[in-house]
Amino acid sequence: MAALLDGPRLAPQSGAAQHLVVFLHGYGADGNDLIEIGRAWQQYLPRAAFVSPHAPEPCGEAPVGRQWFPLTFRDPNERWRGVNKAAPVLTQFLDAELARHKLPPSALALVGFSQGTMLALHVGLRRATAPAAIVGYSGILVTPPQAELEAFTSSITSRPPVLLVHGDRDELIPAQALFQAAQGLAALGLSVEWHLSAGIGHGIDPEGLRHGGAFLARRLASAR
Repeated sequence: MAALLDGPRLAPQSGAAQHLVVFLHGYGADGNDLIEIGRAWQQYLPRAAFVSPHAPEPCGEAPVGRQWFPLTFRDPNERWRGVNKAAPVLTQFLDAELARHKLPPSALALVGFSQGTMLALHVGLRRATAPAAIVGYSGILVTPPQAELEAFTSSITSRPPVLLVHGDRDELIPAQALFQAAQGLAALGLSVEWHLSAGIGHGIDPEGLRHGGAFLARRLASAR
């Protein structure tokens, strides 16, 4: 079994945790990159615990950063292999964090950025119990080669509500990825909301953060 992940945490603003929000950072970053979003969202989620694990591998392209899986951008199937390889260690971590806070699986929310969004969607849709919500910033719904599409559909075991947020000037992952992901998720039977941030590249703006926090507050409240 791979070593358990770890990273920065924020305790609930008040009382014992009722929810667990897990941030999954992008390629070449680490858990410190997103944990401060938790501070901004405490106004929406005062009873949530936040954790932002460092990805399991050093990043080949950013010596001080981490990666959930390697990217060469030369192999069209590397993302599919990558999310499948990274899924078990993340799943183990999620179960351990829920147990740490004595929370049921339904109290979980996943928030990803870029490569972290790819993993949040992959793992979140395959949990035995659906997460309360998934928020994906600047990411992609990773799908398999054509020959494996039927197995891909049958592998979906949960259908949590999803919010996708993307900058309309993202040059790394074009905004078209948002619409492709929204269509793909809707075809799988998921409820999908989306927000396009005007004038924003591969990043998260205050309006995108506000949408994410409000979405989680609404979905976590209804999951109680």
